[in-house]
Parts: sequence; structure tokens; C-alpha cells
Amino acid sequence: MLRRDFISLSTRTTGVALAAGPLASQMIAATPGVKPMGTALMGLGNYATRQLAKAFKETQNCHLAGVVSGDPEKAKRWSVEHGFAESNIYNYDNFDSIATNSDIDIVYIVLPNAMHLEFIERAAKAGKHVICEKPMTVTAEESRRAIKACRDAGVQLSVGYRLHFDPNYRALMLARGEPDFGDVRYVQADMGFPIGDPTQWRLRKNLAGGGAMYDVGVYCTQSARFFAGEEPIAVTAQEFKTDPMKFAEVDETIMFQLEFPGGATANCTTTYAFRTNSVHVAYQKGWGALSPAHSYGPIVGVLKDKQLAPRKFSQQALQMDDFVRCIHAGVESEVSGLEGLKDALVVDAIYRSIASGSKRTRVEPV
Repeated sequence: MLRRDFISLSTRTTGVALAAGPLASQMIAATPGVKPMGTALMGLGNYATRQLAKAFKETQNCHLAGVVSGDPEKAKRWSVEHGFAESNIYNYDNFDSIATNSDIDIVYIVLPNAMHLEFIERAAKAGKHVICEKPMTVTAEESRRAIKACRDAGVQLSVGYRLHFDPNYRALMLARGEPDFGDVRYVQADMGFPIGDPTQWRLRKNLAGGGAMYDVGVYCTQSARFFAGEEPIAVTAQEFKTDPMKFAEVDETIMFQLEFPGGATANCTTTYAFRTNSVHVAYQKGWGALSPAHSYGPIVGVLKDKQLAPRKFSQQALQMDDFVRCIHAGVESEVSGLEGLKDALVVDAIYRSIASGSKRTRVEPV
């Protein structure tokens, strides 16, 4: 991420300071001349209920206009609570008819990972712009299909990489290359949590696509790539299982090391066995750290002995509003489908390294 890219994003993000300085306001300002867009949430599980529903109360450039759910009663409750017509309720069978609904411009997909590609393609065919939660798809090949489907349909595709819009997260990226810091030499990134319920979808390969690596490991690949400012050229990965029965279908703990063309390295851990959530960035001169690093907020940390004050706002609201600005401006989001593909290429290489007996494995270029 070059500084000019950040300046471009800051210009689009009217009313929100994305640099390390304090926010001018905790409210998100509407962008003049930008017509708000209606969004349909697909999947009304925990993340949609506890995070995105609240985020829509802060958005200024878009609003919740409908839902897609397999639970009719839950969908009706959402209609009442959020004030949209019952005619804007869809299920997974009649979803394609959303094409004729002028109230809905964007579909936000919050489904199990293995279902993402199907509904990205169907939403694009219906002429709707798409935000898809991470991971965008479960393989790089699927990611290429998702990007092509949206490009062919003339709609935009974005991935739910909300952390790109958090000022404290961005502060460590902005320090890179500055005289007081210099280039990034090393990144450590960890993300994991213990899974209790052995029946949940995250432990089923046909729904999850993979285990911790795809669910929360992409936070680590994102952090390593974001702070290093380059795409990795090689990876070496190791897999560990403390409960082979529970994790018979998916990975439990994966550690991996990334090599970057400029000489930087990264060491990352993702797991379903224990709780971890941090980032450490070592520059030529100084360091920065975030803990918690990948949470919904507030993100807290230190940059060269200076505390980064926590900010209270919705990362998701910032991202959704920026996506609408990008659509109106005819430019791709900073977190477009290409970002999803780049992570998928790294994850594919990680799994190939594990299958080869943890050998150093080349990361395929975009």
C-alpha cells in the first residue's frame, strides 16, 4: 500500500480520519452527492446480528433494505426491527428474483465459506454489487471465478476486510518507509480462539472449506501482506492437532512463515485450540504492536513507544460507506475481490506446503 493510495482512500472517506491522529468525530459523515444504496444481508447468524446490524445504524451512504434467510420468522423480525418491506425478504431458492428489486443495490454475503462462490455468482448475475465476508472463497481458482463473474456482470466486488478502515491498524502501515521507521523487516501475526461446540459448521469441510486457516488465518495473511507492503513469494507451513477426532475434517492449528521479495519475513499462527490475537511489526528503526489486533474494535497498540488511543466506531460501517463511494466513482474498493484472491493464493500455498511435509513452497503470482 503506497502513501498515494492511502491519500486516495482518505479523500474518498469524507468525515473520517484514517491516519494515526484522532478522529474528528465518532459519527460517519454522508458523502455529498452520493445517493445512499440499499443493501440486503444474506445470512442472519451471529456476525450479521451482533456486528452488521449495529453497523447499519452508523452508515450514511447505505442502509439495510432487505435480507436473505432460510428462516422466515427471523427474517420477518428483521423486517420489523429495521423497517424494510416484507417484499424485500428472500430465501436461498427465490434469491435470483432479487434482480427485479430496485430497493436493493448491494448484497452482503455472510454465509459459511464454501457457499460464498455460488452466491457471489448469483448476486452478480442478478446485477447486484457484492460484499462478501472473508474468506472470499475457499481456493484461488474459485476466487478467480468470483472476480470474473462480477466483472462480466459489470458490478463491483468487495471482501469484508474491515481492518483496512481502522486508523490504528493503518497507523502501522503508514509508518513504513517514513524516516523515523524505515522499511518493514519482520511481521508477527496471530489469530485464534478455542472452538467448543463440536457440531458447528466450522468443523465441517463441506461448509467451511478449511479450518482455522481459512476462518481466522486470513487475518494473519492480511496483516503480513498489509504491513510488509509486498506479496509473499514463498511459504513454509506446519500443522498441529491436539484433538484429531474433533478436527478430523479441518485444520486446528497452523503455523507458517512467509518470505517477501524485499527481504522481509513474517511468522504467523492461527488456531482453533487457544486464544491469540496480536501483531508485531519490526521496522529498520523501531517497532509497532497491536493487541488485540484483529478484533471488531477498539484496536489498541503502540507505535515506537507512543500509545495509539482506542477509537470507538464501526469498522464495518466505514467499509460499507466507502464501498458505495467507490461504486459511484467507478473505482475499485481498496479491499476488492483482488485482495481476496491474493489471500487465497497464500492459503493454497500453505496447504501445499503442509501436504509436502512442510517444505518451502512457492506462492503463485496473481
